[in-house]
Amino acid sequence: MAVIRPFHGLRYCDPASLPNRVAPPYDVLSSEERNALAARDAHNVVHLTLPEAKSDDRSKYVKYARSAAALSEWRREGVVAPDAKETFYRYIQTFSIPGVSHPVTRTALIALIKTEPYEKGVVLPHEQTFPKHKEDRLRLLEATRAHLECIFGLFEDPNRAIFDAIAGAQGSPGSALVTEDGVEHRLERIEDPEATQDLAARLAPSKVWIADGHHRYETACTFRAELGEREGLVPEDFMMMALSSMSDPGLALLPTHRVLQKLPVPAGHLDDVLQRRFNVRKVANSQLMETITRLRSDEARAFGIALPGGQGLVATMEEPRDAIEWVEGEASDLLKMLDVTILHSVIFEQLLGVRGLDGIGYTRDADEALSAVEEGAGAAFLMNPPSVDDMRLIALGGEKMPQKSTFYYPKILSGLVMWSLNDF
Repeated sequence: MAVIRPFHGLRYCDPASLPNRVAPPYDVLSSEERNALAARDAHNVVHLTLPEAKSDDRSKYVKYARSAAALSEWRREGVVAPDAKETFYRYIQTFSIPGVSHPVTRTALIALIKTEPYEKGVVLPHEQTFPKHKEDRLRLLEATRAHLECIFGLFEDPNRAIFDAIAGAQGSPGSALVTEDGVEHRLERIEDPEATQDLAARLAPSKVWIADGHHRYETACTFRAELGEREGLVPEDFMMMALSSMSDPGLALLPTHRVLQKLPVPAGHLDDVLQRRFNVRKVANSQLMETITRLRSDEARAFGIALPGGQGLVATMEEPRDAIEWVEGEASDLLKMLDVTILHSVIFEQLLGVRGLDGIGYTRDADEALSAVEEGAGAAFLMNPPSVDDMRLIALGGEKMPQKSTFYYPKILSGLVMWSLNDF
């Protein structure tokens, strides 16, 4: 069972300061973006989540101590403070997505969740992770003893009963702002003990799928394991998570495109190479995303390949089940038939000879992928996202998708609420 509980959220004391102090999650920020946010305000959350290494640091670990010192100082100065009551936080994001004419709203409940090893089947992963990223997050957690950012989890909710309970619970204002990308963020406090107990009880039987934040979840599990056996619940048992219903009509899953800095074959020969497995036709780079989105279905797979010169290719696969034979290794039929698996295993490895992740860039923005090609990259591979149900079934089967297979939009904003283990 999932152990869910309210907590004393650590929040900025001056709501008017939020636009200059919040930030996207650490893993989507370039160093330039991080530095721009840091320069905007001395108390921007990136000073905690992405502490700066300095040239005279005697150790690469000094920066984590710098983050811990900043957090302590901010508390002493009254820049941030914990809420007086144990609280669930209702987090409402309103945004726009391509192809949808009206604004979309997604609702989450920010709570503490007891971390459990994946093998217990309470919290399930769906994506592989990068070890070096986990070490970085572990050092930060050890130094600050705080969860500075919120990961994103999903729970099954076939009749939307839990979604309706979260949306309908009486709350009081917390904070609100609109970020530069046009997303409206609203945080509301659910403090009534009866309401928090009801929501915790409703969520307790749920399995939770990690939608975004595998590195941070696995880091929290390692952090707890390092403590050893303890009687009863301790702060290290928990981490902060935003929980959304799989039945939330605002749940938006977008693709992550791949950019090859160097194409292993001449661009003019790529058509012939792809025709060994796919139907291929020429399409202008500017029309690729629209074309593959239109072709998306359960009965077909479509990939857009942007090439230098403005003229790209669309590669289609009319029988996705062919991938069951083409993709090597032990994996379920569903995992083998995913667009991302076909791209990496069939197109990259078998047809192009590209193995491993070196030389592959990632972007969630199709226009950014096209720009990369215009600026000298060999090719950009645009694709459609998996479905939420694909993610659910693959995780239930104990399997994992390749890295960066999913991108839930929008990201959970960092700086709206944090949690210090000292406030347990």
